[in-house]
Amino acid sequence: MTRMNYQSARFLTSAPTLAQCPPDDGAEVAFAGRSNAGKSSAINTLTRQKALARTSRTPGRTQLINFFTLGDDTRRRLVDLPGYGYAKVPEAVKREWQRHLADYLRGRRALRGLVLVMDVRHPLTEFDQTLLGWADDQDMPVHILLTKADKLKSGAAKSALQQVRSRLREWEDLVTVQLFSSLKREGVDEACARLDAWLADPEPA
Repeated sequence: MTRMNYQSARFLTSAPTLAQCPPDDGAEVAFAGRSNAGKSSAINTLTRQKALARTSRTPGRTQLINFFTLGDDTRRRLVDLPGYGYAKVPEAVKREWQRHLADYLRGRRALRGLVLVMDVRHPLTEFDQTLLGWADDQDMPVHILLTKADKLKSGAAKSALQQVRSRLREWEDLVTVQLFSSLKREGVDEACARLDAWLADPEPA
């Protein structure tokens, strides 16, 4: 399988709603997760860039759907979805974020897979499970990155991985899970291989 050049990723555009997203063609992979789960750091690690995805001292500040192309290939894209669940914003704003997330996951034909980022110490929050439910409704494959694996000893991290896999057994046909550490670059090859598989063919399914 062709290995994509994720280091060539560059910003394309931001959109507040599904209607304002780029043309719905080609293939794209979206990243979602709690604002403090290390989503931006994971994207930056996978693309070997320091600030492609903005990391903010105020988690949840990003309220836009951000698109990145792989070099000049606008038919293959990475998508950074708004962080959820942690931001100190009004409840109405959180609901609006959720609605746009749901619209995107349900209505975007170019979407080939969802990377769901969870802190290995706090996996499967209520909203993580909501996202998995949306993905299940659409038969959308999900790859879970259990981030910050360096915060746990090896045995504890592997135990957390097995616990998450066990809890997601009913979704094992759609969901895969791995450990990931941006700090130590652990799990990068495994994650990139999953992205490669999803982005290999930009033609419509």
